[in-house]
Amino acid sequence: MTLSCLKRIPRSLLRVRPLAGFRSQPFMDLKVLVSLLNDFASLSLAESWDNVGLLVEPSPPHVVNTLFLTNDLTEEVMEEALQKRADLILSYHPPIFKPLKRITWQTWKERLVIRALENRVAIYSPHTAYDAAPHGVNTWLAKGFGECTTVPLQPSAASNYPTKESYQVKFSSCSAENLETVLSTLHKMPGVSLIATAPTRFGGEEQTGVSLSCTQHALLQAVALLSQNPALYETTEIIPFQKPPLEHTGMGRLCTLKESVAASVLVERVKSHLRLPHVRLALGAGKSLESQVKVVAVCAGSGTSVLQGTEADLYLTGEMSHHDVLDAVAKGITVILCEHSNSERGFLWELQRLLATHLENKIHIIVSERDRDPLQVA
Repeated sequence: MTLSCLKRIPRSLLRVRPLAGFRSQPFMDLKVLVSLLNDFASLSLAESWDNVGLLVEPSPPHVVNTLFLTNDLTEEVMEEALQKRADLILSYHPPIFKPLKRITWQTWKERLVIRALENRVAIYSPHTAYDAAPHGVNTWLAKGFGECTTVPLQPSAASNYPTKESYQVKFSSCSAENLETVLSTLHKMPGVSLIATAPTRFGGEEQTGVSLSCTQHALLQAVALLSQNPALYETTEIIPFQKPPLEHTGMGRLCTLKESVAASVLVERVKSHLRLPHVRLALGAGKSLESQVKVVAVCAGSGTSVLQGTEADLYLTGEMSHHDVLDAVAKGITVILCEHSNSERGFLWELQRLLATHLENKIHIIVSERDRDPLQVA
């Protein structure tokens, strides 16, 4: 084959992989790597509306030498990933969010999928799982303020809570015969469990108290049964079970600084931490750049839904609507906006270090050089 012929072969076909048994570089099977990534930050922490995890998977077996980190997977970033021979792209924002009805060359997101599969590159997205993780984006963002204590604004609940029951139902009865009939029926209901009885008082009268756990479906049946007896129904109390919160885990962070500082100082700290020449600033009503700040609420990305209603001296997020900024300012809260992805992108360098340790340096991990916020100051 002549050199001129080689020039006509598509570059994707020239991405030759080393043969099995002849690898000189560290590598990891994709399924093993994805499992480790899920261990690093459980996908159960992600918001229900999100699309996280392995989004594009080449036909197995697929091994990974190079893990490529980016905040946004654009076509320019995809080209960079291919040039750097990435085997797996970890894109913080999911490039596939809304369902795709077809895979053609018509739209840029469809082309990303095509190029990934043609070049045997997997795509993984953690998004809001990394927002909530104790070692994730919001924790990193809060570090820009200096020494402070932090708690999640919206704590995450444990997803592996052992019970399947959703509600506790309590009622009491002074009639032993009537109670025995009701308990016999309850015992036979699917989804009802943990029935316990104990002496109690209701309206100053000695009665037998009953407590049971049940699923949401069984709750309707249990309440229908109790409603047939007004005396029982009058004493009925329904308590929804709540899963325990996970420590240091959840959306946003409320940061209490060790020492109050002027708003102007925090602005400079944020710019330095995010490596930005400027940010957008809205001073709270009656506040100035010299006003002291003690409590800061942060949320990476678009933070209105998380920050709204939080009492703080200052909000830091990527973007907020005009009217949400006006609302915060009217309450005396100063707002710093740095654009959506600018509030997240700097985490990639910390993520590179964290994943290198978590994966025991078994693969190469690189950060995109072309990934950038689409908005610029003209």
